[in-house]
Amino acid sequence: MQNKLDNSESCHAKWMTKVLVAAALYNACFGVLAGLAPKMTLTWLGFLDPSSREQALWQCIGMIVGVYGVAYWFAARAPLRHWPVVLAGLLGKLFGPIGFVSSAANGVMPWRTGFIILSNDIVWWIPFSLILIASARVHKRIAE
Repeated sequence: MQNKLDNSESCHAKWMTKVLVAAALYNACFGVLAGLAPKMTLTWLGFLDPSSREQALWQCIGMIVGVYGVAYWFAARAPLRHWPVVLAGLLGKLFGPIGFVSSAANGVMPWRTGFIILSNDIVWWIPFSLILIASARVHKRIAE
């Protein structure tokens, strides 16, 4: 089965690699900015005077986002084989907006910070979903 998967992976669409490399670079940049300049990025996002606690939490989020960037970088080599990375990323990009809406509705986060959900999450929904669909088709074909 491994040889069949290797042969199928060589046929993955080039856009899949480009999407995952773009996601890797975006996440790495976001992670570095959030990790090294939490006050600046939080202020830019609309937090008027971020506390040291908010800054520390933001740095943690930056580290998580940055780690996803590393995972996307390696998954870009073989997107169909590394579908679990893409699935984990898509789940995070689905749950992130849900968490944001909940936090904003409860007054924990300002609504104006919601624009970041577009570049962090929503923009990736379709390409990640298409990679997962393609991977499922290839794995189904191999199993037959």
